[in-house]
Formats: sequence, structure tokens, C-alpha cells
Amino acid sequence: MPGRFVITKTPKGFFRFNLQAANYQTVLTSQNYASLRNCKDGIEAIKKNAGSPVEDQTVQKVEKKKYPKYEVYLDNANQFRFRLLASNGQNIAIAEEGYATKQGCLNGIDAIGRAAADADTDESALKE
Repeated sequence: MPGRFVITKTPKGFFRFNLQAANYQTVLTSQNYASLRNCKDGIEAIKKNAGSPVEDQTVQKVEKKKYPKYEVYLDNANQFRFRLLASNGQNIAIAEEGYATKQGCLNGIDAIGRAAADADTDESALKE
């Protein structure tokens, strides 16, 4: 069973999506988008780039990767995080929460790749 992108509208009128894995666990939350069209474009960008290579910025000798790519880094609280950068270098997704281990962070990236590949888009919350 594939994952799904669930589009919602915020109280302030913005659109955003969550990517849910097959077990309904949210693995990614988007930024806010001013229009539904831009939100859907964001979903397409995630689908297109979800299988990108990982650049580990937590090691001394970073092996630079070309865009698109995930960047794994340490935040100010010494937690592992990732961001997904599109082919133009634009940040299209970030880890909402830090991970205690690098492997946990890499597992989060892997979950996005698995969930996004054949994910459907659910707009039912917009009709409420």
C-alpha cells in the first residue's frame, strides 16, 4: 500500500500537506503555500526528488553531492536533521524534529522515499 499526501488548509488560509506512510504515520510536513496549485507543485517536487542521494554534513570530509540531494546535518541542539534540496538548490522539505541518531535520520529519509514513490493525493479535508 503506497503512502499518501494529505492536503489541508490552515486557519490563516494557507495550504499545506503531510506525507503519510502506508501505516498512516506522518513522515513529512510541508511549508505553507499561498495557493492550492503551489501546494500541488510542492507535492510533485517531493515525488520527483524523494529518491535523491544523501550528503552527510556531519563528517569531517563531506562528499559533496549534486542537486537534488538530501543534506544531513547537526542542529544547535546536537540533533540530526535533514533537508531535501531540489535540482535548483531550493529547500523543499526539512525534518520537523531532530533525531537522536544519524541512523534514525537516515531511516526518516528512507521512509520519505518509500512513501512518496506511488503516493496518492488526498484533498478530502478541503471539502469539510
